[in-house]
Amino acid sequence: MGTKTPSEADILRPIGSTSTTYFVMVAIAGLAFLAFLVGWAYQLQEGLIVTALGDWGSGGGATWGIYIGAFIWWVGIAHGGIILSAAVRLLGMDRYMPVARLAELLTIAGLSAAGFYIIVHLGRPDRMVTSVIGHYHITIHGSPLVWDVTVITAYFVLTATYLSLTLRYDVSRLRDDLPDRLDPIYRFMTIGYTEKEDAIVERMVWWLALAIIIMAPLLLHGGVIPWLFAVLPNYPTWFGGVQGPQFLTIALTSAISGVIILAYSFRRAYDWDHIITDDIFRGLLLWLGFFCLLFLWLQLQQNITGLFQAPTDLTIAAFARATNPIYLTSMSLVFLTLSYIFAQAIRPTLFTKRRAIVSGLAVLTATIMEKVLFVVEGFLHPTFDIYEAVPGVYVPGLIEVLSILGTIGMVALIFLTVSKVFPVVELHAIEHLRDDHHRDDRE
Repeated sequence: MGTKTPSEADILRPIGSTSTTYFVMVAIAGLAFLAFLVGWAYQLQEGLIVTALGDWGSGGGATWGIYIGAFIWWVGIAHGGIILSAAVRLLGMDRYMPVARLAELLTIAGLSAAGFYIIVHLGRPDRMVTSVIGHYHITIHGSPLVWDVTVITAYFVLTATYLSLTLRYDVSRLRDDLPDRLDPIYRFMTIGYTEKEDAIVERMVWWLALAIIIMAPLLLHGGVIPWLFAVLPNYPTWFGGVQGPQFLTIALTSAISGVIILAYSFRRAYDWDHIITDDIFRGLLLWLGFFCLLFLWLQLQQNITGLFQAPTDLTIAAFARATNPIYLTSMSLVFLTLSYIFAQAIRPTLFTKRRAIVSGLAVLTATIMEKVLFVVEGFLHPTFDIYEAVPGVYVPGLIEVLSILGTIGMVALIFLTVSKVFPVVELHAIEHLRDDHHRDDRE
């Protein structure tokens, strides 16, 4: 821990001070998001034909591509983020309390990006309504994708409730130091608040955290999302019980990587060395290494069962995946990250925060590549090749690539905006750090 004593003024600094760098970041994120909105407007005018997506086996060979792959990626980041925060509260991992709210906000932002992809991939936004009204028995009652939307919506509400309960405590105690221009927001956040509710809220948050931990492998990124793929036997690269744990480990590696990047960004921007300490980065890296190891191990299981005396359809699909340059690049990035984390655990002098950032970026790049390839390969190598005579390829279009940059810009804008309204580090974390600091001084 640094020599400075953490204070309320530290976590209020992002709200009260705005630098040139902040406006530059807003401009960059805004331009990225705007570029995709322009591309999406063109897609709305011309149709999905402007992408590389097409009918199965023709016009490109895949009806799902970057849009669905990135959708799964963002949902995974969101689910992993709230699991990380829930584990901090449920298991008493006070060491990571300064980054718990960042993980919660990452969940809200990630789910927002994922929900946006659903609208984009529908082709027309009005289908959110017209596909339900008058066609319930076909599009809703008979579609497993409805469970996907239901789970994400429920998860968003659960996370928003979880976050708002902890924000009430902070806003009520920091109100005199918060800007008056945002008073309507703060009044709304603290409707009916009294200090008597603190103990009740603490118990509620604990039970919510427990519910999240239980739901994660059963219904969230270890359940409903992978079930959309894993229960389809006609798609060799999708089918199988490994998808549940595989999706969950990818979600956790992606979320931890995202939290590392966010923590470093806020630490550097607001001189939070004494709040988001090196010890937190070391711990997050070790957790990242653990889940990277699980990620690679589960990939090994898939490759072995697909390449060693497997049925013909599975062998063809597994060989295509194992020899694909995108897949090899993805696995190499995760392996190199794992190698660095293992090396710095043995030799601590190898640790630097910049290398932690590089590790996070490498893993996020690897997981988005793996998820897009996972989705596409299922369509290109089905068991029943009903379009065998039609060449099936998929090369992402410019608008699809812009969607990744655009949603990253969208998430960045959410963080840049929220950091000007609410503290992104909990007051409880500051109180805990301050108690530890005073205890160290006495010793």
